[in-house]
Amino acid sequence: MKCILLCAGYATRLFPLTENFPKMLLDIGGRPLLDYTVDQVNTIDEIDEIYAVTNNRYAKHIEEWAKSKNNVKPITVINDGSNSNDDRLGAIGDIKYTIDKMKIDDDLVIIAGDNLFTFDLRDAIDYSKEKNAPVVCVKASDDIELLRRVGIAEVDETGRIIGFEEKPQNPKSNLCTYAEYIYPKEVVKYFDEYIEQGNPIDAPGNFVAWLYKKTDTYAFEFDGECYDVGTHESLKEVSELYRRKNEEK
Repeated sequence: MKCILLCAGYATRLFPLTENFPKMLLDIGGRPLLDYTVDQVNTIDEIDEIYAVTNNRYAKHIEEWAKSKNNVKPITVINDGSNSNDDRLGAIGDIKYTIDKMKIDDDLVIIAGDNLFTFDLRDAIDYSKEKNAPVVCVKASDDIELLRRVGIAEVDETGRIIGFEEKPQNPKSNLCTYAEYIYPKEVVKYFDEYIEQGNPIDAPGNFVAWLYKKTDTYAFEFDGECYDVGTHESLKEVSELYRRKNEEK
């Protein structure tokens, strides 16, 4: 099993902090944000390689971070060659780029590098194995503004996705999807078909919206939280939360 960490976004909403420094390495409670995700990945015995896909502007920073960690699992930094928001490959483009460059033919865990989650990644992977199917992580919310900002999944009584929409004005469900995905080996080939058809390559949820119509895809409803550190306000909130958590340890 391989893990791809999506670290190529330019985080324009966090400028000037991220103009020349990756959001994924911003300090959260005394540690780089990405450290928390790698801690989780390190607990999964099946994952034998981690790929952090980034851009030309941030590659040096991510490489220095990877070397300094001396991680128990090898971390390979992939530079997608883009230099700005205007020529970015998009999240799905970066996934495809990494699959091709590293010749990935294995089960795949994909995680957004700017997400900070507290649920156990092991549980999501076990759920995918139980269903023998691709899985996206979800959490119910009653916050209508949040529901309008994220991908929304509709599911049947078994948890199978029967509807999916990115950032709907009128959400048909209260299940928010987050950028933690488990894709069995058999699904990896679908990225070629998806892109060849000219589908959107930015938000990774767009792939799920297409995939559930091709093959049974399930929503794993997690316990815990998932924070998208995308604005100055959310960065301040999560930084303070983790500062207090670390002080309590």
